[in-house]
Amino acid sequence: MILGRVCGTVHSTINHEFYENRRLLVVDKLDFDSRPTGDYLIAVDWVDCGDGETVLVIDEGNSARQVVDDPMGPIRSIIVGVVDELQVEFG
Repeated sequence: MILGRVCGTVHSTINHEFYENRRLLVVDKLDFDSRPTGDYLIAVDWVDCGDGETVLVIDEGNSARQVVDDPMGPIRSIIVGVVDELQVEFG
């Protein structure tokens, strides 16, 4: 699982049929202090999240295909949750 923040939307005029009626969002990866790491990914929005929301992302194709129930789906990353609160304890 990856912690991230939604920072944009991907729009295209030509899509693979798998992506019809699915939103693709740009997600900034975050560290445990909720600061951007400088890395990002593009993920399918499975939970109807919005810009600026902190989210949980699966970035592994087989797991993402299981979420959408399509064993042949051309997908790698999918947003599976919206984070309401993050509490990290070390030590």
